[in-house]
Amino acid sequence: MHVRRRVVIAAPLAFASLAGAAFGQAAYPDHAIRLVVPFAPGGNADLTGRLFGEALATRLGQTVVIDNRGGAGGAIGSEAVAKSAPDGYSIVLGSTGTFLVSPRMTGGTPPYTLASFAPVALLSTSSMVIEVNSKNPIKNYAELLAYLRANPGKLSIGHPGNGSTNHLALLRLQKALDVRFNIIPYKSNGLALNDLLAGQLDAVIDQVPASLAHIRGGRLRALAVTSLARTAELPDTPSLNELGVTDFDATTPIVLLAPASTPPAIVKKLNDAVADSLSDPAVRNRLVELGAETKAMTPEELGRFLAQEDASVEELAKSGVLKTE
Repeated sequence: MHVRRRVVIAAPLAFASLAGAAFGQAAYPDHAIRLVVPFAPGGNADLTGRLFGEALATRLGQTVVIDNRGGAGGAIGSEAVAKSAPDGYSIVLGSTGTFLVSPRMTGGTPPYTLASFAPVALLSTSSMVIEVNSKNPIKNYAELLAYLRANPGKLSIGHPGNGSTNHLALLRLQKALDVRFNIIPYKSNGLALNDLLAGQLDAVIDQVPASLAHIRGGRLRALAVTSLARTAELPDTPSLNELGVTDFDATTPIVLLAPASTPPAIVKKLNDAVADSLSDPAVRNRLVELGAETKAMTPEELGRFLAQEDASVEELAKSGVLKTE
């Protein structure tokens, strides 16, 4: 089963008359663009998708349809785009886990590889946070670690799917601490958060943007962030690195990709629209509010970054770190 939901983000009517002047006689885009978010609504990728869906609709002068296709750690939605026509009308966002790790964990022949896509743009980068329900007796990271050591495999912790950056961070943390979580995959972190808030789950590892409102509202307690240093939005929450997990650094970059063989001119037009969005104070301020950072990156720069990450994931796969439990 997978989760699918569509949301239409229409370009403002006032912009329609300007679009022709802004983009001249360019044929692309001349109808709606489908932006696949390969996770259920409510998580970091979904929040980022909706923000940039609106920004792209404004700049490209066409409706952007947000198509939530959750399942298999993002592999279902990503595969759908990988097999779509390379015309710029089907694009997908996700993390390095979505595009590099998840396909390696599906068993058999991967449904897609990095070569199945054309890099378009970096949208955002965010730290992850390990959190518990505010009613949980575990008050800090030291108490969490003590519980893990005393109760191997008993602390349930949710993540948005096997192969996600969250899942990979948990596997790395287990190895670094020599402990064992009861790791539970969900179709999205939004679903995991629902169970955590309902008291049906002990902990969640989530991207900071998706959990920030719950933490600030006192419903969730942040124990540690996974970036090398503390994040600006959670200044009182220590990093795992400063808590003794030396050099631990796990973040989630959200990137935008198109099917392989998408014409370079279309890729550039999409990249230019993202870059223009990132120069908009309203978009940047919203990203800051969400606890995310970003910088403009060309398709070539993104391609080099993803190739480096792909090589690192391949080494992890060969070492046996990637597991589905």
